[in-house]
Amino acid sequence: MSAAGDRAGGGDADTPRARPRNLLELLLAFNRLALQGFGGVLPIAQHELVERRGWLTKAQFLELLALGQVLPGPNIVNVSLMFGHRHFGWRGAAAALLGLTLVPSAVVLLLVVLYGRFNTLAPVAGALRGMAAVAAGLVLAMGLKLLPALKQSPLGWPPALGVVALSLGLILVLHWPLPAVLATVGLGSVLLAWKRLK
Repeated sequence: MSAAGDRAGGGDADTPRARPRNLLELLLAFNRLALQGFGGVLPIAQHELVERRGWLTKAQFLELLALGQVLPGPNIVNVSLMFGHRHFGWRGAAAALLGLTLVPSAVVLLLVVLYGRFNTLAPVAGALRGMAAVAAGLVLAMGLKLLPALKQSPLGWPPALGVVALSLGLILVLHWPLPAVLATVGLGSVLLAWKRLK
């Protein structure tokens, strides 16, 4: 990202409106988004970091997300580490990670104990199916909100949409595993973007 993209202030669409003031604010922001995310934190992270707090533009969020997806580990953990490090170095990375994982880990451990005891009840199974549908809807809504940011892609609007369509087709229709899609479509789109940037 450019230095201009890291500065707070400015009305430019490529410039965030604000930045975290201190480590505590960063920790609490990531804790807030983690506690709201059932079935996936990415849609909540996009809302919290881009729309609510204005710490990232849509394009910057997409860049962090793209990098977070190709690195090992959970996407949102990678995003939190990169975002925290950008603002406060290793202390920021640690604060964002702690905010993202500490309280939710305790909640999950408690829910695991309760699920082990009550998983045979029909209302519990129905609630889990309902939460899965909500999570899928949140991910779809996030994708639609971020779609306009593809205009800024080095690939250009039509090729970027083609990559999205091809990826979805390979995964949903042909049932390709994610590593195969990343190795083919992902690598191909990276090479094409690199060529266009040159």
